[in-house]
Amino acid sequence: MQPFEYASPKTLQEALSLLGASWADANILAGGTDLISLLKEYIHTPKRVVNIKAIPELRGIEKTSAGLRIGAAVTLSELLANAEVRSSYPSLIQAAQGVHSMQIRNMGTIGGDLCQRPRCWYFRNGFGLLAMKDGKSLVPGGENKYHAIFPSPPAYFVSASSFGPPLIALGARVKIASSSGTREVPLEKFFLAPKDPNMREVDLKPNEILTEILIPAAAGVRNATYEVRERETLDWPLATASVALTMKGNQVASARIVMGHVGPTPVVAAQAAKVVAGKTINESVAEQAAQAAVAGAKPLSRNAYKVQLARVAVKRALLAAVA
Repeated sequence: MQPFEYASPKTLQEALSLLGASWADANILAGGTDLISLLKEYIHTPKRVVNIKAIPELRGIEKTSAGLRIGAAVTLSELLANAEVRSSYPSLIQAAQGVHSMQIRNMGTIGGDLCQRPRCWYFRNGFGLLAMKDGKSLVPGGENKYHAIFPSPPAYFVSASSFGPPLIALGARVKIASSSGTREVPLEKFFLAPKDPNMREVDLKPNEILTEILIPAAAGVRNATYEVRERETLDWPLATASVALTMKGNQVASARIVMGHVGPTPVVAAQAAKVVAGKTINESVAEQAAQAAVAGAKPLSRNAYKVQLARVAVKRALLAAVA
């Protein structure tokens, strides 16, 4: 990898002062499970790497009057061990359990998961984020087995985040800090589908740090995540679905259904949510919602199989939430 300066600040303000105006100036190191490979592959070649693991403000899981605060540097293992998360937010636990590597659970952070770069092999092999050549994307007519079935041309990669879909379904926001202050962004708007190869897939500037995730209280909200994988060893899912159902007795008062790994951003299935509203979830209703969720899919030449997987994931997530 290209040589770089290394800094390990002890406070958030010190860390922010070490960042720059461009991504070439500095990169953030948290768990490092994504950044290290990007450095080795020369996809990222920053002048400085800023380790944020020793900053207390970025750690901890706290129950608040409004819900739950999760520090961006909280590891997957810490999330899995937290009693409040396990009792009220099973969709997050199920997403974390999908990461089968104990090493990544112990090192990987929830903030890092939200900010990780795409796993697209065109991007990882130096063809750029949008894999453009002569003004056209290489993906639609190329190796697109693992790409989007809800593309946003010219973005055909899929968001790699495991926690994006369940957190969006739960109505989470993220807090972002810079030297000039802080801002909050609904997680649904944090993920972006770039139109330019120099853009990023998340609403984060080079001089900013994602500091915490804020989740509304989930009392009475039934939530679940279901993932479909090619193999149960260390791998990314082929399709996922996360649901959050606000109940009125046995009926759904309102619903949020979000699919993952099928588009450049997590895909909110608004029509599927309308299908289940006012109804009791059973096999038939779950199937109707699942069909509605994938009705707008536009698969590429080699990934039509993902439509069926996404449909199954939505159906099983709904049934799991009310089981």
